Amino acid sequence: MSTTRREFLALTTLAGTAAALAPVRDAIGAVPAWWHSPATDPATGLQDRPDRLPISWYRACVARLQSKIGELGLDGILLRDQWNIVYVSGYFHTTTERPEALWVPREGEPTLFVPGLDRDLVSSWWLRDAEFYFDYPQAETNGDPRSAAVGGPTGTVNLWAWMLRGIERRGFGNRNIGLDWEPAPSQARAFQEVLPAARFTPAAQIPLGMREIKTPEEIALTQRAIDYHDRMLGFCRDYVLRRGTNATDFDVRHEAERFGTELVLNDIPHDGRPFSAAGVSVSCGCRTGVGTAYPHPNQFFMTRIQRGHAIQFSGVMVRIGGYGGEGYRACHVLPISSEQQRMWDVHTEMTLAQQEHSRSGVECREVASRVLEIARRAGLEQYVYHRPAHGAGMEGHQPPYISLGDTTVMQEGMMFSNEPGLYNAQGGYGYNHSNNLVITATGCRQMNRTPMTREWCLLGI
Repeated sequence: MSTTRREFLALTTLAGTAAALAPVRDAIGAVPAWWHSPATDPATGLQDRPDRLPISWYRACVARLQSKIGELGLDGILLRDQWNIVYVSGYFHTTTERPEALWVPREGEPTLFVPGLDRDLVSSWWLRDAEFYFDYPQAETNGDPRSAAVGGPTGTVNLWAWMLRGIERRGFGNRNIGLDWEPAPSQARAFQEVLPAARFTPAAQIPLGMREIKTPEEIALTQRAIDYHDRMLGFCRDYVLRRGTNATDFDVRHEAERFGTELVLNDIPHDGRPFSAAGVSVSCGCRTGVGTAYPHPNQFFMTRIQRGHAIQFSGVMVRIGGYGGEGYRACHVLPISSEQQRMWDVHTEMTLAQQEHSRSGVECREVASRVLEIARRAGLEQYVYHRPAHGAGMEGHQPPYISLGDTTVMQEGMMFSNEPGLYNAQGGYGYNHSNNLVITATGCRQMNRTPMTREWCLLGI
């Protein structure tokens, strides 16, 4: 099978509205506009940085959320999901058992409710209204060493009740309060006891729906991350070609992570202070031989690369300001058997078919059906382990899904992985390319530029 069955949709520069935001290219690839023309937030004096979206974008995101909750008759929404908070505010934080939340009123400034250990993160960011508790669990009396002696602490504060009282102090004690989760009956009763005149409405679909449709700025930042991915994939391939059977998959992984980290942080100012390289992460995975035969392996990989091995450069994941996507390549160290070649060809055809059929107005399940039928027609259905793809967001897997049970209609701005793999556990090999696709006005675009050709993926060492 020729890999030109469908012309790669992605071998172009940034297109459409995203192009206007990334008119400059450098040795890596697309450069988001605010990287070379950073603005200064007039309210705080903070300047835009390359490690996240512009502050003006976050302010506009808050305004969009306020408009949407207003349309549903909500007077505000309390966000507790980490990714919703990061998306709306740009407040990057670590989640633990300590409760944190962002209150967004229908009008006015948002408020963060956070543990005191994060107070320096908050004070250095554009959000200025915040309330802090000392730690979890919080004592009702003598519970904060910063304000009084802590000898003989008593009681335990319900920190969600503490947040609700903060919302009440801001004038919303008798209003319609949205939540980005559906509380358990016991929590719902507790909330009502704290604010008996308020109404609490689960509204998780609002922030999730916003996050599913990427703006041009989000696409531009994702493209930059994907451009780094491509460089890392090229490094992985070159490393194997240079080192051959003297290398292990462990070596590939760690050398690629070092290469990628230096590549990214060469562009991202970082001095160890809060919001310096915030939301930046660089990772790489590699497995060779039988480990490629499992879509979600749980093994530790330190296997010497051998001729005849399938080799997977996977887990290549660069995120900048929380944004990025997937960039994997299913390779094989020659020689390759006819059965292995056929599986690799069919799996590559499936990957290209997902790109071909993905477009605005099409149901996700229709694309999944067309892709999975290719494996059936080839008689390889027993090697299909999973749906072709998932929606791509900051959390990794995000609705909607390219799956036989998902009736969601694709819309412009949605992003998806592109990974309909095939796996032969008995034979000890499997193949799983993955790309990042964005739905456009005219179809879809593959954001990755690393080839999926036999010439690139079949390695002679």
